[in-house]
Amino acid sequence: MKFVYNFVVFLTAIALPLLAVFSKKIKLFVVGRKEIFSKIAPLKNEKTIWFHAASLGEFEQARPIIEELKQQYKKHKILITFFSPSGYEVRKDYELADVVCYLPLDARKNAKRFIKEVNPELAIFIKYEFWPNFLDALKKKKIKTILVSGILRKDQLFFQSYGTFMKRSLAAFDHFFVQDSNSKVLLNSIAYNNVTVAGDTRFDRVSAILKQDNSLDFIQEFKDNTHTAVAGSTWKEDEALLIHYINNNATEDEKFIIAPHNIKSDATLELRARIDKKTVLYSEFKQAQFVGDLKSYQVFIFDTIGLLTKIYAAADVAYVGGGLKTGLHNVLEPATFGIPVVIGNTFDKFKEAVDLVKSGGCIAIKNQEEFTDSFTKLKDDEQFRTLTGVINKRYIEAHLGATKLVMKYITVTLS
Repeated sequence: MKFVYNFVVFLTAIALPLLAVFSKKIKLFVVGRKEIFSKIAPLKNEKTIWFHAASLGEFEQARPIIEELKQQYKKHKILITFFSPSGYEVRKDYELADVVCYLPLDARKNAKRFIKEVNPELAIFIKYEFWPNFLDALKKKKIKTILVSGILRKDQLFFQSYGTFMKRSLAAFDHFFVQDSNSKVLLNSIAYNNVTVAGDTRFDRVSAILKQDNSLDFIQEFKDNTHTAVAGSTWKEDEALLIHYINNNATEDEKFIIAPHNIKSDATLELRARIDKKTVLYSEFKQAQFVGDLKSYQVFIFDTIGLLTKIYAAADVAYVGGGLKTGLHNVLEPATFGIPVVIGNTFDKFKEAVDLVKSGGCIAIKNQEEFTDSFTKLKDDEQFRTLTGVINKRYIEAHLGATKLVMKYITVTLS
């Protein structure tokens, strides 16, 4: 199976440049990887801590640990690698990292060269990024390696009869910090006992958000003390439900802020064109010649990035996109503000969403009728809205501390 895996990686390396002609995302994936070894060159002979995250969500899990490390180990360099352009393109200028780049394709030659040149003092993989050739290279160099906020599922290759080579690659990890007891049981079942159930570091990250200034004066001006729903990271299927509700059910004492996943001009203009209520784009508001009165608008579309957290802070209820089809986005960010959260009904791979739906803090919907019923009840029933939000806030508070457990281990490792 290892031979088959390496052959697939070889074919992928050939195919990607050809596919890049037809896909902007794949082009970013290919072009960005041409710069990897020049970017990591300054790390030679430095004490480096390497974080690897698949994309933006996993980066958020790494972030509280990075922040702690920068406080305690000021002389160490921080390297962050991403697999996906959606992570790299957003965080390539992250101020606490010394180098941010893509992870090379998991070919043996790439892995050997990368590990040799970086020679990290510690490698930290996030959630479920398991690349066997990189793990083998780390093990051969005897580099301390840990998994943080890991989550394992029974259907993964490690737990199948034909996944022996992947199972063996896990031996590179000196310790596994996992999110739940099920992950620990699964690792124990294949003879890995160096496991701690620490939880998810994202809880520490979102809780820390409450300590920063989340106020935006222009949001308060738009809100004008009116019940406001924030829809974050929405896709077309989410927006279809939202638009129908706004056009057919929303009352004058109800406002909406939409932060779509796709913020390209043609997409946001199309979104606005489908909404019957008075709507303004963030890009229009930011223009010098904007003379409108924000409180006179009922819908505010944010065709920008980086403000969603502060927008959630002003919400009375949140809708988090991706749960109908494409993959649920972060429900913890709005939940930390103690507000109700509505999501699509495909969320079984997201533990926090499963927990919150079960406890009643998240409301899962599958069609227009359920969306409308949920939004209407959350608007009209203040007691229900408040109690639903409290469930979310308490859930966050009950799951803090993963970063502290991981840092305790790292401190011993680096001493």
